[in-house]
Amino acid sequence: MDLLVSKGHAVTVLDLWEKQVHGRRPRPYRNPGARYLVGDVRRLADVRRALGGVEVVFHLAAQVGVGQSMYEIDRYIDHNVRGTGRVWEAILALQKQKRPRRVVVASSMSIYGEGMYRCAACGPMSSGTDRPAGRLDAGLWEPVCPSCRKALTPLPTPEEKPLACASVYAVTKRDQEELCLALGRAYGLPTVALRFFNVYGPRQSLLNPYTGAMAIFLSQILNSRPPTVYEDGRQTRDFVSVRDIARCGAWLVESDRLDGQVANLGTGRAVSILEVARTLIRLCGARMEPEVLGAYRAGDIRHCSADIRRLKGAGFTPRVDLTTGMRELVAWARTSRAVDATRKAQGELARRHLVRGAEGR
Repeated sequence: MDLLVSKGHAVTVLDLWEKQVHGRRPRPYRNPGARYLVGDVRRLADVRRALGGVEVVFHLAAQVGVGQSMYEIDRYIDHNVRGTGRVWEAILALQKQKRPRRVVVASSMSIYGEGMYRCAACGPMSSGTDRPAGRLDAGLWEPVCPSCRKALTPLPTPEEKPLACASVYAVTKRDQEELCLALGRAYGLPTVALRFFNVYGPRQSLLNPYTGAMAIFLSQILNSRPPTVYEDGRQTRDFVSVRDIARCGAWLVESDRLDGQVANLGTGRAVSILEVARTLIRLCGARMEPEVLGAYRAGDIRHCSADIRRLKGAGFTPRVDLTTGMRELVAWARTSRAVDATRKAQGELARRHLVRGAEGR
């Protein structure tokens, strides 16, 4: 938003101001150069109000969080899938010459399930690497080759990998992506699906215990509690700065090189969750160690990082390195209100048997 405004674009923001994200008295950041509407993508009238004169639609609206999606099923489907349908109904209700010239939808790396792997004996593995509950209950975290049962090496995950959704959240993000691409093709409206990897950065909610690993860890550290890490903490993810998300969006306003396609938006670098937790502790100047739970959450994966060759081939390269991005996040977090609701969220997951495995080890 800030970047688009700085480049001279007229920006309209439609936002629900979700209490779980913004708190009971929402006071979200507002750029004075943008127009803001409080509304819901599930209400056709609200979307129609926001679409007037819009050339490019960035559909970012979604309920987020793997764990919560596994028990608030209808809510996630309602917001993420029905909301996407409403956005398109509003777009298609416009006269053809008044429709946007491009739609960009935020998809998610979660739709891959496990990332790509290589077996030294059998070669690359794009499927069959799911982790059975029996192995997880025994604390055997790493997937093994389905053929020879040997250890696997994680690889960057390309867009061609078959999708294997492991949570309700992932299913709804897949549906968002496929709805947008299918309707874009059918109506000749150029559409791009960006598969966001783990987004972090300033203005990320420090109130929502389902908002992402870095924000959750910071909410704990800033409340003098050690960050809690599932499994053994050696699972890896690809963390991409919100500044690179914004840069990519501004680039897509002008570029047609990804029209009709999906593209990973990450950095291509895998980092362990334990390393992230320890780095945030150090940057905050705290004296503690992460609490490694030795338990696992249903729907979690072990490794997934982005193969970004398609994105770079189209002309966009992420720039923000992880250390710089984490310093920016911590500097901003010191000026923000952090509420640690992690224990309550973990208790809810445990009560529903969605956290398993720590007992007896």
